[in-house]
Amino acid sequence: MLDETRPVRFSELRAKWGWLVALGVIMLIFGGIALANLFLATVVSVYYVGALMLVAGVLHVAHAFQVRGWESVLFWALSGLLYLMAGLLTFANPLLASAILTLLIGAAMLFAGLVRLWVGFKLKGAEGWGWIVLSGVVTMLAGIIIAIGWPVNSLWILGLFLAIDLIMQGWSLVALGLALKR
Repeated sequence: MLDETRPVRFSELRAKWGWLVALGVIMLIFGGIALANLFLATVVSVYYVGALMLVAGVLHVAHAFQVRGWESVLFWALSGLLYLMAGLLTFANPLLASAILTLLIGAAMLFAGLVRLWVGFKLKGAEGWGWIVLSGVVTMLAGIIIAIGWPVNSLWILGLFLAIDLIMQGWSLVALGLALKR
């Protein structure tokens, strides 16, 4: 049951339940398409990251002209140029970019898993500490699996993450929309 006293205005959401379901279905379809062609989904996600880096580069360079002091100008201009170069290299060689991103994700998951394990064991005795430890183990194992399969898995792992994310968001929106309808 939804709590009407929460800050989110459920009456406004309730009026849009159909849009939430429709958006959820669209995301499920895109997630299915991504799942059907993981390589293409990986390339699309790499291009998306590259486009974000290009935009960030342009914004940093533009900001460099707005700051005072040569140190600040130099910092923002160099930062922007690095973003621009990284974005251009991503578009020039998406396979290399996917390999680098996959390796970074594997390392980040391994580190995040270790941190969760540490936190979980620090909370030993508190209710639910085992779930944190389990989460750490699963995340750490995912990072290890990614690292072991690298660089071959860099052709599909980013696409798999994108597909899973789209499917999970799609199901969430469909469930929320249908719950709001009731």
